[in-house]
Amino acid sequence: MRVKRLSRKIAIVTGAGRGIGRAIAERFADEGATVVAANRNEQEGNAVVTHITDRGGEASFVRTDIRVPKDCERLIAETVERYGCLDILCNNAGVGLLRTVVETSLEDYAYLMDTNVRGAFLLCKHAIPGMSDRGAGSIVNLASVASYVGFERDAAYCASKGALLMLTRQLALEYAPAGIRVNAICPGFVDTPELRHYCEQQTDPEAAMAACNAAHPMGRVGRPEEIAAAAAFLASDESSFVTGASIVVDGGLLTR
Repeated sequence: MRVKRLSRKIAIVTGAGRGIGRAIAERFADEGATVVAANRNEQEGNAVVTHITDRGGEASFVRTDIRVPKDCERLIAETVERYGCLDILCNNAGVGLLRTVVETSLEDYAYLMDTNVRGAFLLCKHAIPGMSDRGAGSIVNLASVASYVGFERDAAYCASKGALLMLTRQLALEYAPAGIRVNAICPGFVDTPELRHYCEQQTDPEAAMAACNAAHPMGRVGRPEEIAAAAAFLASDESSFVTGASIVVDGGLLTR
């Protein structure tokens, strides 16, 4: 029988309704964790919970908009009240914006940064005290290859993912003595509804997807479950000496 690496762990996954977030929530549950699926869309959030519980896992849904500070605080508080503690926080929720710096409005900038950076910042702010009291915790932030390199017409997104990676490193330094590990995953392009939507909006959707595949030396985009595998490792005790790290899961994209 396969050992479940997250048995008896309580884990929050934001943006758990679809794509990478859903794959992470399902993988955490398969590894034995009780999963709190946080999502803006109630229908999507409940669907992933149903999928997990139908397979014998444990999960619950908390409607959360991480752009709203009170939602971030409430998510942590409800989780601790319901389950007694929080062991794992996976900051997956994020949005994209394909625009140059000149094209980006202040409203667009605020929307993206509030989601990709401030939301993760606030969730860490509220989760860390309880983790510190228990002397243990794992935080996994979903950054991007855009944390390392720039992409055309992607100014605010690249800035946000660079900020999230540096936040990861700072928190890892600050809270290592408290037993809290903080790491990041930097995916390349991944086959998600968001990527499919982007390609469908292009003049030639098939050519757009082909270009995404070709950007990776392995010749294809990633699969959500491949990102989830990295998240499970970082969340588990198997990575007990890993903190402040960024695991690039990109099919070789950054080698070019």
